[in-house]
Parts: sequence; structure tokens; C-alpha cells
Amino acid sequence: MLKIGLLVNPYAGLGGPVGLKGSDGAEIRDEALKRGARPRAVERAHRALALLVGEDVELVCWEGPMGSAALEGLDLPWQSCGKPGAEPTTAEDTARAARAIAMQQPDVLVFAGGDGTARDILDAVGDRVAALGIPSGVKMHSAVYAVSPEAAGELLKRLAAAGLVNVELREVRDIDEDAFREGVVKARYYGELLTPEEGHFLQRTKVAGVESEELVAEDIAAGIVESLVPGQIYLIGPGSTTAAIMAELGLPNTLLGVDAICDGEVLLSDAGEAELLELLAREQKPAEIIVTAIGGQGHVFGRGNQQFSPAVLRAVGLDNITIVAGKGKIKGLGGEPLLVDTNDPTLDAALCGYRKVVTGYHDAILYPVATLPGFDD
Repeated sequence: MLKIGLLVNPYAGLGGPVGLKGSDGAEIRDEALKRGARPRAVERAHRALALLVGEDVELVCWEGPMGSAALEGLDLPWQSCGKPGAEPTTAEDTARAARAIAMQQPDVLVFAGGDGTARDILDAVGDRVAALGIPSGVKMHSAVYAVSPEAAGELLKRLAAAGLVNVELREVRDIDEDAFREGVVKARYYGELLTPEEGHFLQRTKVAGVESEELVAEDIAAGIVESLVPGQIYLIGPGSTTAAIMAELGLPNTLLGVDAICDGEVLLSDAGEAELLELLAREQKPAEIIVTAIGGQGHVFGRGNQQFSPAVLRAVGLDNITIVAGKGKIKGLGGEPLLVDTNDPTLDAALCGYRKVVTGYHDAILYPVATLPGFDD
């Protein structure tokens, strides 16, 4: 029987859809809730664990939103090893829960959260127990996370079936969220967690491209600006490639946020999900999303751009999405597809398939989009 320790940071990822670019700290958490953000980590953990029903597993966890709430409605045996002292839960609760779970000697500690959660677990238990992340945060630069909740569940199924699963030390990284909100990325290596890994279910550490990104971005931007349609709204996603489009237009840009433009004018700067939906409903104009992929990981949606929520994507239309990325960034994926993880499995499936990726000035390729990288069974 596979013994799984379960830990959920219920507020992970809270700030993403409302444009706060993170959820670390009580002040940011409270502001996100004030803006109408909805916790999603419990639901994402539930999706992963649902794949274990019928497998020979048992779970140990804290009671409530930090553990057992993710098991509601699932026929999975679990035991309590404690509960948080009060709501809302904190990073200190995460550390205490990790230590309590580690004392039960699970085969693997599965946690739902973001890079901050991975840091808390690293500080609490180090590499004394194998740990696997269910991606639920905003940034997730660390390499200890599965590419999606379902990927985490599939990897756990392989473990439960006594499949041959590698275990290796993988990086935990995090960024300075205050600097991130000012448009500056300061990523830092914090250490390594022992992580089960098989079949490319895990995401890679976020990396920068190796080609001349600035020149490639300028070429892409020139072609995109030529193609802009008068009277159409464009929602420009985060990243340096998309920032070049705004620079080509001579418009101010939110490097790590979402801007809305139309006819050479900025309609919204650093917008959240609610603002984007209100704009689309009010203007009643055709709209298009322009988004790039994360270098090294390949995610198009679900990493750092949760403002493009399922509701926003459906309001814009799945045929009205333009992906921009230099060929060096695509080659850096090693043949793996681009990835989507919108927190809506039905929508993710609809986004899959071959999509055009603009790679230069009047230059594009067809490239697969998927919910899981390719892997050998």
C-alpha cells in the first residue's frame, strides 16, 4: 500500500486571476479576497487525488482546507495527524503540517501550492521525505511540480501500482514578489527536494532563451503590429516577447501583467480577470489574446497569467488566441508540446491540438499544444 502525505495551501494562487502576481503574505491574500479571488488549491488537489480511487493507497493529512477537504466525495482512506489552529492559515501552518505529516513516514508527501509552499516544505522537512507538487500557485518556477493536477495523479498511480519511478533531487526556486509586481524578475535558488519523476510528468525549471531574444521579439512585434485590425480589442499577456509588441506601438506596458489595447490606445493596464470580463462585456467588440510561452516549461496558460481565466478565454473565443515565441524557445522544449493548465479540464482539452505559433516577421510554425508532455508508457 502506498502511503501518501497530503498538504494543501488553500490560498495558493489566490492573487493570479486578480492581477496581484502572487499570494505570499497576509496583506496580499486579504487584498486578493477583497477583489473577489476564489481559492482553487483544494479543488486542484481533489482533481489529482480523484485518479487514485480504486488504487491501493492510504492518506495522512491535516483536517479541513489544508488536507481532508480535498478528499471530500472521494472513496479514499485517510487519517488525521492534526489540524490548523485558526483561519486563515499561514506559512507557519504549512511548516507545522509538513513536519506532522513527515512524522507519519509517508512514502511521498504530495502538496498543492506554489513556489512559496515548496520553500516552506523544504525548510520544514528538507529531503527527508520524497515530495511532489500539485501546481496551484501563480509563478511556479520550481521543478518539483507536475505540469497539471492530472499529471500529479497519474504519477501517483504509477507509484501505487509499484511501477518503476525515478526519484531525484529537483530545484526549489522562488522570486521576490514585491519586485515582481514592479516588473522585475529576481528568481533565486533555495535548495532541492527529493521528487518522484517519471514520463516527463514534472515541469522544468523556468529558464530564459539562448537566442537573441530582443531581436527575435522585435521581428515578431513588427509582424504582429502590421496585422492588428482596427476596432478590435487585443489582450496582451505578460512576458518580454509580448512587451516588444507594446514597444513597437509606443504604448506603456505591464511586463508581468495583462494590458488591453484598441486602435493604438491602452484601455486597461495590469488588468485582472474581472476587469477584462467587464471590458469585453461593455465594449462588445471582437477581441484577441496575444500570449507567449514560458521558456523551458512551455506553458501558454496557467503559469503567471491566470488573469486569462476560463471565463475570459471563452469570452474571447478559442479561435482568437495568438501564440508568439521565438524558435529558440520552441527548440528549447526538446520536442515536447506547449502546455495549458487553465484549471478547467474541459477547456484545456478544447485548447489542445496543433496551433500556429508566430516565430518571427511573417514567420510562423504549427506546433502541438497539450495538457501533458509526451511520455513513454
